[in-house]
Amino acid sequence: MALLITDECINCDVCEPACPNNAIYEGDEIYEINPDLCTECVGHFDEPQCVMICPVDCIPKDPNHAETKSDLMSKYKRITGKD
Repeated sequence: MALLITDECINCDVCEPACPNNAIYEGDEIYEINPDLCTECVGHFDEPQCVMICPVDCIPKDPNHAETKSDLMSKYKRITGKD
């Protein structure tokens, strides 16, 4: 699954630079995550970096974008060009 930033976001700016895929961007009201770029850090790290550093715990899995680890790894390979 891709991750999702909820409206509990306080716009603290710590998640955006932590994303290795540049999937996090500043939305109209809060930061948002592009599900086409989010791999939950699969391929980069053992845990999603944005979740680890979020001070308000507002980044759950996005139920509208269910993906397996294998799906996330395939997305990582597509995004990075790595095999």
